[in-house]
Amino acid sequence: MDRRKGSGSRDANGGGLAEATASRLRFEDADEVAEEEVGMEVEESSDAPEEVIGNEKTSADYYFDSYSHFGIHEEMLKDVVRTRSYQNVITQNNFLFKDKIVLDVGAGTGILSLFCAKAGAKHVYAIECSQMADMAKEIVKTNGYSEVITVIKGKVEEIELPVPKVDVIISEWMGYFLLFENMLDTVLFARDKWLADDGVVLPDKASLHLTAIEDAEYKEDKIEFWNNVYGFDMSCIKKQAMMEPLVDTVDANQIVTNCQLLKTMDISKMTSGDASFTVPFKLVAERNDFIHALVAFFNVSFTKCHKLMGFSTGPRSKSTHWKQTVLYLEDVVTICEGETLSGTMTVANNKKNPRDIDITLKYSINGQRSKVSRTQHYKMR
Repeated sequence: MDRRKGSGSRDANGGGLAEATASRLRFEDADEVAEEEVGMEVEESSDAPEEVIGNEKTSADYYFDSYSHFGIHEEMLKDVVRTRSYQNVITQNNFLFKDKIVLDVGAGTGILSLFCAKAGAKHVYAIECSQMADMAKEIVKTNGYSEVITVIKGKVEEIELPVPKVDVIISEWMGYFLLFENMLDTVLFARDKWLADDGVVLPDKASLHLTAIEDAEYKEDKIEFWNNVYGFDMSCIKKQAMMEPLVDTVDANQIVTNCQLLKTMDISKMTSGDASFTVPFKLVAERNDFIHALVAFFNVSFTKCHKLMGFSTGPRSKSTHWKQTVLYLEDVVTICEGETLSGTMTVANNKKNPRDIDITLKYSINGQRSKVSRTQHYKMR
């Protein structure tokens, strides 16, 4: 694995810019893998500094300020899967945007707004709370779209639009583990307040998936390291390290089990509370191997297009800045082909800071070589 960051921080390793055309990205379900031809995507990314222990500051304190830095936007724009996907959705489905009023939630540099304006939108309202809103206004003016795009600086929950309703809400709200940073609630707020009865939300579907991997070498380096640090026992830190999911790129060859669909979200219909849930999982081994961690990833779909479009952040798809989320297990599970690792995953916003995520994982196996039953808690912050 290309391990660079722990949970809650994105590194600007980027990806190639505009050279990408359409790619075939894999959409993985519980028992099948369906491939769809999709475009690639880029734009703004969700990143918040880590909690500062001792003075009570968390990612919520820094969330909007972090988006004032151009490096985050550069990383998102260079994520070709992300940005090209949105661009292709917009440019290849003009009927969704032509002469329509569009609301861009969390506009960042305004790239999605520019795509919409170019596709013939009647007017685009681009809402951005960070200082990047000032740059977005200049970018809009420089590119000759000041008459079509209005950049509004402020929080979606606090601003007022010059129009009572919009026809389209578009946003790149997804965070690590799909839900980290909780921008989805902001999109749902905008939907309930401004979207016309026959309006559309883009993207309108998102799904969270789970698989299991062998990862002995890296677990030894990251977790077991604390057992003996230059001859001293620092295993108390090991317990904390186990609780922090790792955001990184997983090699598809490390996958030991099938990939299971955990949760599907219909952004056009769901409520805020639907983002907290408990779901069962059952991962079946596809070979004899060890399991050191579970890996979560998400897929995004635009179902209102002429044909289904979207992208996956899974380990078998082209890499994105979201990478995957790795949850290390306390146990090293020895699993034989056909055996099942089963359990439940509970996901909820942290009560003190709703932009952080608490994950509770219950898992068990009763196999030939492993008999384990355990509950583990994780915090993405």
